[in-house]
Amino acid sequence: MTKVYFKPIDSYSKLDEIKAASAELLKTVVSAEKIELEKEIPLKVHFGEKGNDAFIAPKYYDGIIDYLEQEKIRSEFIETNAIYSGARMLRHNHIELARAHGFTRLPAVIADGEMGEDFTEVPIDGKHFKTCKIAGPIASKKQIIVLSHFKGHMLAGFGGAIKQLAMGCASRGGKLAQHIAAKPFIIPFFVCKKCKSCLKHCPVDAIHIGFYSWIDTQKCIGCAACMAVCKHKAIIPNIFRAQFSSKFREKIVEYALAAQKGKRNIYITYAFNLAKGCDCEGHKMKMVARDAGLFASSDPVAIDTACMDIIDKNEGRAVYGGRDALDYAEKIGLGSIKYELITI
Repeated sequence: MTKVYFKPIDSYSKLDEIKAASAELLKTVVSAEKIELEKEIPLKVHFGEKGNDAFIAPKYYDGIIDYLEQEKIRSEFIETNAIYSGARMLRHNHIELARAHGFTRLPAVIADGEMGEDFTEVPIDGKHFKTCKIAGPIASKKQIIVLSHFKGHMLAGFGGAIKQLAMGCASRGGKLAQHIAAKPFIIPFFVCKKCKSCLKHCPVDAIHIGFYSWIDTQKCIGCAACMAVCKHKAIIPNIFRAQFSSKFREKIVEYALAAQKGKRNIYITYAFNLAKGCDCEGHKMKMVARDAGLFASSDPVAIDTACMDIIDKNEGRAVYGGRDALDYAEKIGLGSIKYELITI
């Protein structure tokens, strides 16, 4: 049975404890799973959208970086561009944002190039995809340490290791492919205030704001940037496309399978700042659960399942949706929902 190692820590404010625990968990996984570390291992992170206040700050990764330096392993922060307008859309702006958010201890690499042009087609023969567009420098690596922030997501239900692999490692074209069937809807009267925030963030000019505000579904790529920036909750999933969420989650899982193909990855998840929404949202976030701690595993499905289980147990309720993605992930061989939790 897959092992997930867990260090309960009840507050994001305990920086020194979290740094020490992250290094301890990394050492534990390497030793217990007999993982041979490569001489160069990038750290897959999320730099946080401009204005977001919930993403995991880089100082919390210092324990991991210290350990890698002790082992004489070269590293870098690695990420890919967003598909919607903003500070993370182009590589040069994305790197500037990374530096502004404090990601300076290691080189910051935007793996899919300036505009998403650098990718490798990774074959998987899935239900939705036969190949997946994974950022070239990520596809070529033999090993990645995937550092995930556990939180909510408006379409996926939750974001953790699987989403960090899928959206986080895909090129822009890969992100579009995952989003393509997830198309939102504007509530045109009373709810929509015609502030045009969504208009400014639509990468394909699919939104029309006026007496009757609407989204052109022929142009819409389903990136959900409009949903993320709407302060009035006027943009919602299209209830007439009821199956889009499950299909979207299946697509994420298939991309995660491609992103980790042929790799001996290590997954470390920070269950702090348990926000309602994603680190991609450029505004202050609403927290929906208490901080839980740190998780580590060699299995992305097991670690996401364990995070969900511990958070739900702590809160006495189901905090996030999207568990069907875990079942699909196990079905296609990404990992196992059965795990043994080992508290450190």
